[in-house]
Amino acid sequence: MGVTLRALRALLLLAGFYLLGVLLLAVLAGLDYLLYLHAPSGVAAKLYLVSVLLAIPLVRGLFMLRTPKAEEVPGLPVTEADEPALWRTVRELADRIGTRAPSRILLTPDVNAAVAEDARLLGLLPGPRRLHLGVPLLQGLTEAQLRSVLAHELGHYSHADTRLAAVVLRGRAQILRTVGHFEELAGKSAARERARQEKKNARAAAKGKRTSEVDTRHRGVTYRAMARIYTAYAKLYFRATLAGARGQEYAADAAAARIAGRDATASALREIPVLDAAFGFYTRHYVTLGEDAELLPPRGEVFGGFGRMLSARQLELAGLRTELPTGPASPYDSHPPIADRVRRVEELPADHRTDEGRGAAVGLLSDPERTLAALEDAVLTEEVRRFRRTAGWPELLDGSMAVQLANLDTPLHRALAMYTGTRPTLPALLDLIDDGRLWQLARRLPLSDEAAAAKGRAFREFARPALATSLHRMVLAEFSARARLRWEFSWERAATARLLPAPGQPAPPADTTLDDLIGPAVAAAVADHPDTGPLRALLPLTPTDPANRETDTPR
Repeated sequence: MGVTLRALRALLLLAGFYLLGVLLLAVLAGLDYLLYLHAPSGVAAKLYLVSVLLAIPLVRGLFMLRTPKAEEVPGLPVTEADEPALWRTVRELADRIGTRAPSRILLTPDVNAAVAEDARLLGLLPGPRRLHLGVPLLQGLTEAQLRSVLAHELGHYSHADTRLAAVVLRGRAQILRTVGHFEELAGKSAARERARQEKKNARAAAKGKRTSEVDTRHRGVTYRAMARIYTAYAKLYFRATLAGARGQEYAADAAAARIAGRDATASALREIPVLDAAFGFYTRHYVTLGEDAELLPPRGEVFGGFGRMLSARQLELAGLRTELPTGPASPYDSHPPIADRVRRVEELPADHRTDEGRGAAVGLLSDPERTLAALEDAVLTEEVRRFRRTAGWPELLDGSMAVQLANLDTPLHRALAMYTGTRPTLPALLDLIDDGRLWQLARRLPLSDEAAAAKGRAFREFARPALATSLHRMVLAEFSARARLRWEFSWERAATARLLPAPGQPAPPADTTLDDLIGPAVAAAVADHPDTGPLRALLPLTPTDPANRETDTPR
């Protein structure tokens, strides 16, 4: 579909929103007129009030004529003086695409690239252009792959996609706001009715009378009905506009393949979902590792570590590349399935450009370390920037694990506190086990209905896994409190802990893992006939040991 037809369709859909509002207002006016002619004055007055309340959000929607201002994306603006190679690449690709280059480049902290344009008069007049480029893409793509991503985004400019986005965005925002108004009114109506019924029940309970179940299903029905009308139009609007948006993605892919090469474009499309998954993993398991302890890695490493993790986990990532997402994220996803996009690109004629731009795309940055550090300053909140910087990732891991284990709160901790009325400690638990009360304590754990009804050996089999898991973590916390754990940081695998020998004890064999030591001892402590001896041998506890002191403060 050409630019003119897409613009006409977008305008017609936007006009349809306003026409829908006018028709609904006309219906309300017609109903009011019928009430005036035929309904008793008392009933008519109440229904007039409902009509006015329904008309208010309709009128609001009709007069929301201003295009919503786009939210400011957090990122690092870079000028041509800051990053000449990156700007030179973008300008070259824009010339080859046949479009005007962006006037601003913003480096962002996510696995994404996007373009925007502050067009005027519903997109009929061009405006300043912006390119948002995720730094993780620079770290994970080759230069050829990045060129294909940039060519794809610049291809949107050449099809006037970014200018027409203003019209589509306005219609989307108007519909969603109007639906939101009706849902808000329905919620307030239901809340008032709930409060009324709860107050009535409270008065009845105070008099010893029977209370009734709170029921608000019939409150706000008219508001919800109006919301459903607009929701139905929203589905039509989104499907109609997103069908065109998906076609624009195919056209931008074709432009990228023409400019940057078929193979580079296909491989970039394959790589982006992998990088997205990898960056999510990196964020969860590395970047936020020190959150509870208020620790940060060295300056520049918040994003800089991602490149090292990618290098260390190449074999693992290779497995992710074999399976492409086959469906869109939702029926309203503006991007077609990645698998379909890759298939279309790979079906293009071979262009024999496989040897181009094999170097890492991050090489386009003048000083990657400086840029990654500046990105932290631009996107991290002020609160996070106040966290203490560690000397390296190993120190971050040690500090984080020490805080996590010190603040440990397992189901077994809570059950033990409930059972004894004192602070839950490992020595107290071992004493309780030696007293033969482990399975009475296990009854205080969160249990399924089946487990709670079980007896004897069946109950022990239900409760044993939860007991063993929590006890294992309590033992780790005890080792940590005694400074007997050394955590080994790794980019290739999950962090592992090594047990340091107690004073006067021999060091465990080098090939012995912590689980080799703790696992059998924990298993013995939660056996049908519990034995705490192996655990006590690992953790000799004396009455004068600070880790063995108890308090009478309940938790």
